[in-house]
Amino acid sequence: MTLSLADIIPFLLLAARWTLLLSAIAFIGGASGALLLLLWRYGAPRTGRRATAIYIQLLQGTPLLLQLFLVFFGLPLLGVEVSPLAAASIALTLYASAFLAEIWRGCVDAIPLGQWDASASLGMNFVTQMRYIILPQSLKIAIPPTVGFLVQLLKSTALASIVGFNELTRSGQIVANATFKPFLIYALVALIYFAMCYPLTLGSRALERRMRITR
Repeated sequence: MTLSLADIIPFLLLAARWTLLLSAIAFIGGASGALLLLLWRYGAPRTGRRATAIYIQLLQGTPLLLQLFLVFFGLPLLGVEVSPLAAASIALTLYASAFLAEIWRGCVDAIPLGQWDASASLGMNFVTQMRYIILPQSLKIAIPPTVGFLVQLLKSTALASIVGFNELTRSGQIVANATFKPFLIYALVALIYFAMCYPLTLGSRALERRMRITR
């Protein structure tokens, strides 16, 4: 099949929309889950600390590809049919929640204990402490590793092609098989990934500089 770059590039760019959608779903879902894990860990330390540690170690200690297979092939065994998009979203959300929870735990632990004691002496309960004292300070520390993980998460969406989800990498495979030009096609795919990831890094640096100025 003869395809020109004028045909190939728009096709790959359209597929990149699904990569961005999957990344957004996984990051938003993972951030929400990570925040709940964080609140559980510090709000109920007896049960939360051990339970969240087990969850995080389990998700971090197994390959993401294996987690994707378990969701895609495991849920149908329970009578729950899932599409490739749903399976990839669930697996990446669980994966993101574990890593973000660990990243943010380190940021919260970096806040001096005196901040907890001072806020408690003012009569603040746990939720008020987290909302007004701990989390705002942790946010400044968390920006670089969180954005770094978001870039990693965006690139990890390429694994969704294994279960048939037609994102950027999968579309690149289809075009490469049709044109017999794998080097050219995968080079274009790599450039599109770079074009999606690099602005995140620039935005993170700009946000860091802005927050330094406002301190």
